[in-house]
Amino acid sequence: MAENTTEAAGGRAGVLFDVDGTLVDSNYQHTLAWWQAFRRFGHDVPAAEIHRAIGMGGDKLVAHLLGDDRDPDQDSELDATHGAIFSTFWPGLRAFEGAGDLVRRCADSGLTVVLASSASQQELEVLRRIIDADASITAATSSTDAENSKPSPDILQAALDAGGLDAAHAVFVGDSVWDVIAAAELKITTVGLASGGTSEAELRDAGAVEVYKDIRALLDAFDDGPLHRQAKPSSTAPAS
Repeated sequence: MAENTTEAAGGRAGVLFDVDGTLVDSNYQHTLAWWQAFRRFGHDVPAAEIHRAIGMGGDKLVAHLLGDDRDPDQDSELDATHGAIFSTFWPGLRAFEGAGDLVRRCADSGLTVVLASSASQQELEVLRRIIDADASITAATSSTDAENSKPSPDILQAALDAGGLDAAHAVFVGDSVWDVIAAAELKITTVGLASGGTSEAELRDAGAVEVYKDIRALLDAFDDGPLHRQAKPSSTAPAS
């Protein structure tokens, strides 16, 4: 585990990372898995609509796409079916270029790095292997850590707690409007990435303070970007 040394304005400074669509190129596999799950239960939901809902928790996504007149008894079965189908894509999943490098850069800059994921514990273990930067990750959340899924902020609060962080001294990096909405509930500054298929305009409209094309662009701009600014107070703090 990485050891954080940066203190920002009286609190430990850190960065929370969403995983799917942010560090790992998996949003379209999730879309296809949901599309197949819906079809198996007789629901013909356009893939484009599913993609726009990716980033929500499974329970919220089903309700959002099928509406109040659905059979709610199917919700957990749909979610489980999506998970089973998505697991068949695991061997082909890849991290975005620079994902592990960015995680390491953040930790080396003194930021506490926490993965704010609502994946299952087994899926999270797969995703962490794909990112390949475990020595720089202080903590990570899974679906068992929050009662309510995004856009509710519960998983982000769990991530703050896991990293020993407070919202005022953290930055969240995510790829969906649901990420930005959840972070706004806790007043966490959010950096958006367009890598998950959501446009820069949509992310900015949701409240992202800055938006980058992808992880590589954020890493290349690190010295002038929001993550470096979050870590920078350590360089000006008085010696103890």
